[in-house]
Amino acid sequence: MAALPPPGRAPLKPVDVVKWVATAVQLVGYALTGMGVTPWNIYAFVVGIALWFAVGAMWRDRAIMVVHVGAFVSLVAGYLSA
Repeated sequence: MAALPPPGRAPLKPVDVVKWVATAVQLVGYALTGMGVTPWNIYAFVVGIALWFAVGAMWRDRAIMVVHVGAFVSLVAGYLSA
């Protein structure tokens, strides 16, 4: 049986779960970058970017999708030129 949310709180929607997982993955990417752990930081950022792009698609928010496509292109270009 699924746990019920606390009184006064709506249950999480699938987009909310993706949003929070994406945020956690991005934070892991920043931490790995700060510790100099490459290329795992790049992998984390790629996953986070993909998840945030999915959130933008779920919300039909083109601004979120565009900024994450730009982030992905920048990340890949930097990685390939390193």
